[in-house]
Amino acid sequence: MSVSATMETKLTAVFSPIELEVIDESEEHRGHGGWREGGETHFRICMKADVFADMDRVARSRAVHKALEEELAGPVHALALELSAP
Repeated sequence: MSVSATMETKLTAVFSPIELEVIDESEEHRGHGGWREGGETHFRICMKADVFADMDRVARSRAVHKALEEELAGPVHALALELSAP
């Protein structure tokens, strides 16, 4: 399973999002630190979930980082987050 598919599966299981988009932006970072041939190193996650309603921006980010800690410790070099409540 690809890194993006794994992240999408985990985020769906943890947050039951209303909207979720996992975007591989690796090619935009070609030649930069952490970039690898084949991509799947730099991602943007756009997610809207009810669970975020009672969380501030920092708490939302921490929750996503916890859900994806394995990926962030391994193949993912950079992660941009756009998180919101409905």
